[in-house]
Amino acid sequence: MSDCLFCKIAKGEIPSQTVYSDDKVVVFKDINPKAAVHLLMIPREHIASLNEVGAGHDALLAHMMRLLPRLAAEQGLRDGFRTIINTGKGGGQVVFHLHAHLLGGASLPGFE
Repeated sequence: MSDCLFCKIAKGEIPSQTVYSDDKVVVFKDINPKAAVHLLMIPREHIASLNEVGAGHDALLAHMMRLLPRLAAEQGLRDGFRTIINTGKGGGQVVFHLHAHLLGGASLPGFE
């Protein structure tokens, strides 16, 4: 999509603090971090949300899920980390391009 913020980041049209990139995903630091480590992982393909994921995306999702622990370890998150995928307006999604948040570190609040 031509007006999608994350598509523009994936294409390099908008700068980001990229920490990982391959032919399927781009991972960059969140500009408004909610934790000591707060990365966003986006697929290069525009998928609006988890609601639009189909069987044809299985390999992409597996790639993303397997990559998250590796990136967490590279960021020094040895004791654990959190992943969040907000889906839809009611789920807190603000940018309508599928993305996973990877959060961790000292300032990570708990769920109670």
